[in-house]
Amino acid sequence: MKSSPVLSGLMGVCVGDALGVPVEFHSRSQCRLHPVKGMSGYGTYNQPPGTWSDDSSLTFCLAHSLCDGYDLNAIARSFCEWRYEAAWAPYGEVFDIGGTTRMAIHRLKRGVPPVEAGGTDDNSNGNGSLMRILPLVYYYRTLPFSELIGRVHDCSCLTHGHPRSQMACGIYISIAIGLLRGLDPKTAYIQGVEAVKPIYSKPPFEAELKTFERVFGGQIETLPEKAIASSGYVLHTLEASLWCLLTTDSYAEAVLKAVNLGGDTDTTGAVTGGLAGIYYGFEAIPSEWVEAIARRSVIVALAERLEAALELS
Repeated sequence: MKSSPVLSGLMGVCVGDALGVPVEFHSRSQCRLHPVKGMSGYGTYNQPPGTWSDDSSLTFCLAHSLCDGYDLNAIARSFCEWRYEAAWAPYGEVFDIGGTTRMAIHRLKRGVPPVEAGGTDDNSNGNGSLMRILPLVYYYRTLPFSELIGRVHDCSCLTHGHPRSQMACGIYISIAIGLLRGLDPKTAYIQGVEAVKPIYSKPPFEAELKTFERVFGGQIETLPEKAIASSGYVLHTLEASLWCLLTTDSYAEAVLKAVNLGGDTDTTGAVTGGLAGIYYGFEAIPSEWVEAIARRSVIVALAERLEAALELS
């Protein structure tokens, strides 16, 4: 398979997701007793090995829409096609969807404007926008940074409109930009958080700065494992993904560490996998894991289309 920055990111997300699907909701202690060591199946959702969840489906929906340019209404339609017609589902069935995302897509279906569809209350800060936001990073060469982060915020709002969720997505994309530029993970992390600080030092984001204190502190990798949570809360997922990337030395190590934290294993794996895929490259993803992925040829074709559309080749 041809390697590219787009394929590295998309497959990085999907493989991390698929590794976590069979053990979603397993506790950390369960994962210690029976750690995930490779691609498996028939666990939590009784799906075959290589099955990806809503994390990858919505990532692919976004990537598919971007092949025709950036259009929030088109992205919203793509999300609805996944939810109601199982487009970009691995086996023609939607088997995993978060409550906040479900309600937001229902609002999109009813015609609510995309930037108004996502929940904005404090309890609407699950990781459902962070898990799918990666494809927007590939605009980094053609858009001013502030405009790109603005698009990231708007795209988050399709399902998650609270400033905290928008910020998590913006920080993630800012760090991913550094990785695409060839920076090592630690440098990409430091420069990434510094780049977005001016944006997040103003309303409506400044009130959330304290929430992201550990991330902005630039030392997330020094925390012990017991200080890293792996629930479906967006801040936990962002912190865990950065911690896993910064405390490992390969794609496989990073995503296995993420999945074996337990809890929301598919999303922690997917979010970590997106960054690790970009940094280490497609070739670094174990081939036996890639070969197990459902509809992998379709994912490769999608990456090629997006790369051509963004003129990255």
